[in-house]
Amino acid sequence: MLEAIREEPAEEERSRPTVTRLREVLQGPLDVKSLSLTGLFVLAAFYTLYLGRSFFLPIVLSFLLSFLFSPVVRWLKKLRIPEGLGAAIVVLSLLGALGLGVYELAVPAYDWMESAPRSLRKVESKLRGLKKPVQTMSKATEQMEKMTKVAGGRAPAKVTVITETLGQKVFSQATEFVAGGVVMFILLYFLLASGERFLRKLIRALPSLSDKKRAVDIARQIETEVSTYLATITLINLVLGAAIAGALSLIGVPNPLLWGVLAVFANYIPYLGPIAMCVVLAMVGFLTFNDLGHALLVPGAYIGLHLPESYLLTPLVLGRRLTLNPVFIFLGLTFWGWLWGITGAVLAVPIMVVFKIFCDHSEPLAPLGELLGNS
Repeated sequence: MLEAIREEPAEEERSRPTVTRLREVLQGPLDVKSLSLTGLFVLAAFYTLYLGRSFFLPIVLSFLLSFLFSPVVRWLKKLRIPEGLGAAIVVLSLLGALGLGVYELAVPAYDWMESAPRSLRKVESKLRGLKKPVQTMSKATEQMEKMTKVAGGRAPAKVTVITETLGQKVFSQATEFVAGGVVMFILLYFLLASGERFLRKLIRALPSLSDKKRAVDIARQIETEVSTYLATITLINLVLGAAIAGALSLIGVPNPLLWGVLAVFANYIPYLGPIAMCVVLAMVGFLTFNDLGHALLVPGAYIGLHLPESYLLTPLVLGRRLTLNPVFIFLGLTFWGWLWGITGAVLAVPIMVVFKIFCDHSEPLAPLGELLGNS
């Protein structure tokens, strides 16, 4: 059906396309009332995304993963494996890889977190020179407390704020994470198993032939571009993580696999992820080695491997595909990171890629798509 829509000759439409009507609305006079309503709608949408992040995050993740693995399901279908069985194979493989990773990394991560207090005391002993400003500030605080005492010599009443303990916070976040993961994998299975039926139903709901063609083009381009981007970036990140784990093992850093996997996930976040990884590895090196030069070798190895990857390997593999404006990438990372946390920062670039494709296929939004691009 989708191919027939593409190949069918153009006919006179019975109704004007939705995009044309939208363009006429945008080109018409806009009063303060319409601008106010538009602003309130945008704010309400952002507020809804923020409050409902536990609901929207699994849905967005499942759709992006469906773009990545739909070609795999279609390839399995060519091998006479039904779509339902192929989708089950993909989802179970993902669950197996996730379970294996958690099993291998849970113990090193727990040991490192358990030794964190002792490590911080070690840092404190090495940085005694920084205590003087802190002691000065403490004395100033004590003087301010004396000044705030009431005339009768009685100290002001203290207010005790009862907050959740660390264990309660970790348990609640882990429960929310597991629930979101279950929803994501179930929805991912149905998206992969349904194949193109969801797109066919969407096309039937559109009023005109040009809208149907445009929907097919947008869907095909989104799947191609997003799957290419995610597959390429994942492969590059895996190679980088393996190289970092090997380099840290040669240097003598304990649990190099843990830091290699962390580098893989950090590299999905442009700019901010590598900076955070440098800080983490600098702390690891400082806590592991007493010699300053040996400690700085740990973040230095990461920088030495990351720079060729970001400036040579990634541009060489991706070329000019999916190049976004660095300014808008940073703004998108900041916005989605504030809205949905670390997961939002990871999803920022794919979300912006999808939005740019929509802008490129819509005349009213074409200038915005041009701004998002880097060509």
